[in-house]
Amino acid sequence: MTVRLRHDAIVRSLRRNGTSTIDKLAEEVGASRRTVLRDISALRDEGFVIHSDVGRGGGLQLDPLSMQTTARLSVPEVFALLISVAAMRAAGNLPFSDLADTGLAKIEKALPREKVRDLRSFLACLHIGQLSPLQNLSDVGKMDSELLTVFEICFLKQHYIHFEYRDAKGRKTKREVEPQAMLILPPLWYLVAWDPTRDDFRHFRMDRISSPVAVDTRSFRRRHVPFEDDVCPYSDLVP
Repeated sequence: MTVRLRHDAIVRSLRRNGTSTIDKLAEEVGASRRTVLRDISALRDEGFVIHSDVGRGGGLQLDPLSMQTTARLSVPEVFALLISVAAMRAAGNLPFSDLADTGLAKIEKALPREKVRDLRSFLACLHIGQLSPLQNLSDVGKMDSELLTVFEICFLKQHYIHFEYRDAKGRKTKREVEPQAMLILPPLWYLVAWDPTRDDFRHFRMDRISSPVAVDTRSFRRRHVPFEDDVCPYSDLVP
């Protein structure tokens, strides 16, 4: 569990249970007492008001009116919100779209300037299209939760990405490619990459990718990705 996920888990636990102890939190997040104590200190620095009782067990309470002093949303988190809305809009299944756009605009305004720059660069790699009605969807699986975080590094810094891939027949291979674009054909999501071993572009279904890692020792140049006529950049969907 990453530090951010651990912090989120601690805040959720305190909000839901009202009170907890260091030992209970450590068990819930799978960390040591010392790590949880550091996490509590970091959360307080971020603006969460967490009261503690002196004594054995270390009773903790989160002030229900506790507010964060700084925005904690990362670029991949905001990106995930934006592309989820874009995917629903592309599928023609987005009720209250005006409210969704207003809310996302407020989130973007709350980001620091450097994060906004990264977010827009990230979004420039995103394309939306329509899936063929003949596509077999019986084997759609869950996407690796680490994908977007690794994508952020690889797309923004132009690093190769290494991952394990399972094809339609269940065969597993290891790939190391240049990530050039992301393509959403609801409900399927694809990584569009240049495969140097094939000297061509390849589409990898994201739900078939596992163990993604950014290869910071290898970089690449941007390439023009040839999409079908019914595929458009994300920016074309933004009102």
